[in-house]
Amino acid sequence: MTRTAAVPPPLAVRPERSGASGLLLAVILVGQFLAILNVNIVNVATPTIEADLRSSGAGLQMIVAGYTIVYAVLLITGARLGDLFGYRNAFLAGLGLFTLTTLGAGLAPSTGWLVGFRLAQGAGAALMMPQVLTLIQHNYQGAARGRALGLWSAVVSGGIVVGQALGGILLGLGAGWRIVFLVLVPIGALLLVAGLRVLPADRGGARRTGLDPGGLVTLAAAVLLFVVPLVLGRELGWPLWGWASMALSVPMFAAFVRIERWVTARGGRPLVDAAVLRAPGMRPGLAVLLLGPATWGAFLFTSALHLQGELRLSPLASGMMLVPCALAFAVVGLAWPRLPARLQRSLVPYGYVVATPAYVGLGLAAGGGLPYAVMSALIGAGLGVQIAVTNLATAQVSEAHAADASGALLTVMQLGQVIGVATVGTLFISLQGQGATAAMTAALACAALAVLAGVSSLFLVRRRA
Repeated sequence: MTRTAAVPPPLAVRPERSGASGLLLAVILVGQFLAILNVNIVNVATPTIEADLRSSGAGLQMIVAGYTIVYAVLLITGARLGDLFGYRNAFLAGLGLFTLTTLGAGLAPSTGWLVGFRLAQGAGAALMMPQVLTLIQHNYQGAARGRALGLWSAVVSGGIVVGQALGGILLGLGAGWRIVFLVLVPIGALLLVAGLRVLPADRGGARRTGLDPGGLVTLAAAVLLFVVPLVLGRELGWPLWGWASMALSVPMFAAFVRIERWVTARGGRPLVDAAVLRAPGMRPGLAVLLLGPATWGAFLFTSALHLQGELRLSPLASGMMLVPCALAFAVVGLAWPRLPARLQRSLVPYGYVVATPAYVGLGLAAGGGLPYAVMSALIGAGLGVQIAVTNLATAQVSEAHAADASGALLTVMQLGQVIGVATVGTLFISLQGQGATAAMTAALACAALAVLAGVSSLFLVRRRA
């Protein structure tokens, strides 16, 4: 007798769950906020870390980049662990590891210890972060889910800007670099206590067992081969090993695909189920969520260098200059779910229509001041439609595959930011010292990425329609 597996209903048609509370959403979003904040707050502290610990250039690079590398490599694995052991358990375990290693980083006696704790922080974040999007998918539906995703998007953008501004404030108080880590520890501890009380108990994807070690190893190796040279290549002058590493990532990704097909053919549970990619809107959504974050990451990186370098603003003043951008991003993300469904779809490509000329205007307003702030706000408003992209991409993903979708989306978004920083950032740095040329060139490159994201979004909108 042939046994047919039951197909779970798509998330979009399930009734909204009354047990989902605002406190639950607050706990998981603050946890995400801490993980994102931790990336940017450290950037401001690197000069004082170098002076205090006598760090080498390579050591400083790993202090800053080690967190991002481990986080990017382990995101999909973190999503699967949540699927196996429960999303509540995985979130709390990731938060606990993140909090303990943040304390260790704040007390680190040497560069080596600090690098080690930063790597462990990245592992904690990779275990915690995928559960945020998965818990939203499981516990909020309809209008409530749209509002939750809007807040999720606001936290993503806000953590980046707040990290730069808060780092400047804390260092301005004269408390030393350790405070940028230690200030996060009590918040993490309070979240653990609150999470134990409010996060709903679950068994994860109990029907979907297995960790797929072959897929895990090949995917981690592929991402590592691709991300490490992109993160470190600019500082090291793009050595030959970096190009060789990126080239090797291609056959490693191909090997991962073949292993996943083999596991599926044998009736096993692949690390990334092909059913996720077959869901309507998922593939064009992944393309947009690669290109959109690429232009966003490139913009934030080059803006910080321009404002603090060419315009000689302090880290705090530089962060405050980007506040209009973050606020506009958040406002669009929060307002989007309140629009009629027809307008929600059409909003996506129009967002990139707004962002593209705004990037060009940013290059023309390279002198700073009000024009710069206005252009950055328009960029934030345009890119704020990325929350709509996330919702459209996951609307038809089944509940059983929510963890796979979360891991895939977050990994692609992280890779997009790394690619944007590596490409446009390198272009900007190579032109520094040539006046407004560097800022204008970076702005045009970001505009080109925005155009590609907008074109990709047309396929997403047409597929959903």
